[in-house]
Amino acid sequence: MPTIVFANPKGGVGKSTSTVILATQLALAKASVTIIDADRNKPIASWSRRAKIPDGITVLQATSETTILDEIDNAAAKTGFVLVDLEGTASMMVGLAISSADLVIIPVQGSMLDAEQAITAANVVRQQARAARRHIPYYVLWTRTNPLIKPREFRAIEQGVIENNIPCFSKHLHERTPFKAVFSFGGSLETLDPKDVPNLEQAIRNAREYASEVVAALRPAEMKEAVNG
Repeated sequence: MPTIVFANPKGGVGKSTSTVILATQLALAKASVTIIDADRNKPIASWSRRAKIPDGITVLQATSETTILDEIDNAAAKTGFVLVDLEGTASMMVGLAISSADLVIIPVQGSMLDAEQAITAANVVRQQARAARRHIPYYVLWTRTNPLIKPREFRAIEQGVIENNIPCFSKHLHERTPFKAVFSFGGSLETLDPKDVPNLEQAIRNAREYASEVVAALRPAEMKEAVNG
């Protein structure tokens, strides 16, 4: 079953947010999902305790670099999708998780420092793919971007990433209050109260577009297994 790894050596770029948003959208589509929280701060484990998590989602906490591959394999044998939220640092666990991935998502905010770290993350994926002697697809996911305008500075940063032969998802996870509210209240976007959280409809539409593009990036055979599994 497909394993999707969220990686970036820089913290605070939206790895946990993009992991939870994808997981909840997949669960809404009736897929079974295991999230492995490998971030030492355990943000997704905390999210899972704030409210009832959507049906079909299981949250596990990674124990160590010596067991991460077994944890991923065991989860892949039981659920349609495995999502791994990695810590924002370079470590053996990060390399091992990437080596097992069917897709790596590199969340990046629109700053030069983030872009430089995205290039570093892409190089790690390339190295792991070479060591494993197989292709590991990867994409940059731009996070916390303005849904209305694309500043000139961001356009230049985006072009620099593209020039380093790093593919980018066309859909961004925009700067939306509901994405933060999910971690404050727990649950999913769909369980938030629109009276408490502004622009909820726009955030849900953004989340669905993002999830659809991620699913499209997986190979057809992987998707068939995930659905039939």
